[in-house]
Amino acid sequence: MTRHTHAFWLRSPGAGEIRPAPLPEPGPGDVLVRTRYSGISRGTETLVFQGRVPPGQYAAMRAPFQEGDFPAPVKYGYLNVGVVDAGPPGLRGRTVFCLYPHQTAYVVPADAVSEVPDGVPARRAVLAGTVETAVNALWDARPLIGDRVTVVGAGMVGCCVAALLARFPGVEVQLVDVDRDRAAVAAALGADFALPGTAAGQRDLVVHASATSAGLQRSLDLLAREGTVVELSWYGDRPVSVGLGGAFHSGRLTVRGSQVGTVARPDRTYAERLALALDLLRDPVFDALITGESPFTELPEVLPRLATGELPALCHLITYD
Repeated sequence: MTRHTHAFWLRSPGAGEIRPAPLPEPGPGDVLVRTRYSGISRGTETLVFQGRVPPGQYAAMRAPFQEGDFPAPVKYGYLNVGVVDAGPPGLRGRTVFCLYPHQTAYVVPADAVSEVPDGVPARRAVLAGTVETAVNALWDARPLIGDRVTVVGAGMVGCCVAALLARFPGVEVQLVDVDRDRAAVAAALGADFALPGTAAGQRDLVVHASATSAGLQRSLDLLAREGTVVELSWYGDRPVSVGLGGAFHSGRLTVRGSQVGTVARPDRTYAERLALALDLLRDPVFDALITGESPFTELPEVLPRLATGELPALCHLITYD
């Protein structure tokens, strides 16, 4: 008899549903994972949900275990934590992270999962993929001791970057967002907070993660001479407009793209990067990024609310029985 699991699918832009799916028997090199939590990467996943992936980025935006094609129908997602119910003896019963969509159980090769260290709660471990993105961003940014650094955009990625920067000795970190409620999150992460209009200037480095033209412009405006903006935002199909007059040329300013699809340290394997991210998640400050939760059965109603902003969130956690 064929066993079945259940998965969330984007049926058409703006409309999702839960579908049954066959659950294959694991082979000798596979693991069967029962999902405990998945996380919604709000910026990317809401763009996917709205059908706003540009055709030229269809290949680049594919998730590792995605099914279907953009714009829809598609099964998408990449923040999944579960328990290994079957597989190699060393993994059986272990909590693991996998770049898998929202699904109640799944079978993947054993090397596609990463063990969650003891001391890292399963709920917090869903942030591993985002922390890995933040690690790559800081490898690109290369902050120095004593730098004055601003992170513009207090979403999941921006907050993870700010949390890591707050660990750097002598680095002054300010988190900037239009939502003044993010001040409490910034405080929990160990960073200062400011609204865009009151943000500190003369910054050596600005990490931009607001995914807005206004945020990118403000990031440039905050730089000191020869400063750098590291651009982490993904805009989907939205055009971006910034003014490159003023101090951009005379101040010798730099805008540098950083994207987890192309890593800054090719000498580190994916497994090594993810192990580092999971180890960094031992710090309980990251719990401030999990701002709500819903059961898996409500996911078709939750994503539209996240996409419109009716349900504000950093990382919204999906729970599984």
